[in-house]
This record gives sequence, C-alpha cells and structure tokens, in this order.
Amino acid sequence: MLSELIEGLAAVVPGQCAVCHAWPAQPVCEACVARFAQPRLCCRRCALPLPLSGTVSECGRCLREPPTVDACHAAVSYDYPWSALIAQFKFNGQAGWARSFAMLMRSAPWVEPALDRADVVLPMPLSAQRLAERGFNQALLLARSLAPRKTRSDLLLRVRHTSAQTALDRKDRLGNVKGAFAVDPHLFSQLRGVHVVLVDDVMTSGASIFTAAAVLRQAGAAHITALVLARTDAPD
Repeated sequence: MLSELIEGLAAVVPGQCAVCHAWPAQPVCEACVARFAQPRLCCRRCALPLPLSGTVSECGRCLREPPTVDACHAAVSYDYPWSALIAQFKFNGQAGWARSFAMLMRSAPWVEPALDRADVVLPMPLSAQRLAERGFNQALLLARSLAPRKTRSDLLLRVRHTSAQTALDRKDRLGNVKGAFAVDPHLFSQLRGVHVVLVDDVMTSGASIFTAAAVLRQAGAAHITALVLARTDAPD
C-alpha cells in the first residue's frame, strides 16, 4: 500500500528534472528526453546499434546465431544520463519513475505495435532474495505501466537465485542463468501459440532475456518480442 501511495504521489507532484534540474518537471523533462533519447538504427533481433549506412536490419552475430527472441527494442542507450537514473530507479526506491520510463519506452519505434499485437506481457522475474533486497521488481512496474491489462507475473518464474552478472563475460553470463527460469507447468496452455512481450529494464549481453525466451518458446509461445528501457552499446 505504501509503495502504491508513493508511486501515485510521484505521478502528480511536480519536481526537478533529474538531469538538468529544471522545475517543475517529470523525473526527466521533455527537453532532456529530446536531447538524450534520439532514435537510433539498431538490430531488430538484439537492439545493438547498426552502422548508419547500408540496409541491413540485423547484426552479424544475430545472422550467425539467431537469438531466441523474434525482435528486441530498446528506448535508450545505457549511458549518460540513463545509466545513473536507472540505478536510482532500481536501488534507491524510486518506484514512481516507472511511469515516466514506460512512456519513454512507448515512444521508441516499433514498441506500440508490439504491445498492440501482444497477447500477454511478461516482466523478467526476480529471485526472492533480489526482490527482498530491492523491495519491488522494476520490470514488473514497467510492464504494468506499459500494458496493465496484459501483464502477468505468474507465468514466467525465477526458480533459482543467481549471482550478479556485472563482472561476467557473455559465456559466463549464459552459464550463470542456465536453469534460472521456468514456466508454471499448470499454465503451459496459456502460452501455447500466443504473442509474448518480455519486459526488462536493462539488456547487456542478453543472456537473461534469451534464456527466459527459450523457456517461453519451449512452452509454446509463437512470437516473442523483448522490450527494454536501455541497451548497452558494446557486445560482450
């Protein structure tokens, strides 16, 4: 109840822009969004930036090793000012920022059509330990702000706690999250043949999202789109 009250107040009480400190403003003002959230040409399968010249729509890695998602869209690059703002959102109890970040995600190309086509929107789940540390699942808050009527938090489960991915390379990240996700076996039928949107805040190597998507694919999901708030620029 308290977290809902805080989130509600954050949506109606004006404050300073966290970037330029303009007042009154949402967590990030329109001018800063226009400056730091310009659309970019990205791989349609993993959201890594592509060269501005040329007509390719997928990066070399996705052409060689197609990921388990059919599409992936990111609102911003995980650099200034977004990396610091997302850290505040996740680790400093800024749950009320979810609505503004969801609006930013909705403004990215192809996100609205993906949400419209989706039968169900699934947040990346946290382990019980991680949830206790943070007090909320940031992916669930984003998903509910993006598509409240389609969001389900009971289908995709986190069944194993894993160490932080930060210091690991791509191979070790994949090994770290192996077996970490599952679909409730009683709800398999609800994923068969459906279009799924998978939501998370940050995508680095894609190990967690791709592992979760593989589980959803095994359960029968027909099409999976990943939507993330921020994407790192360098493959690892």
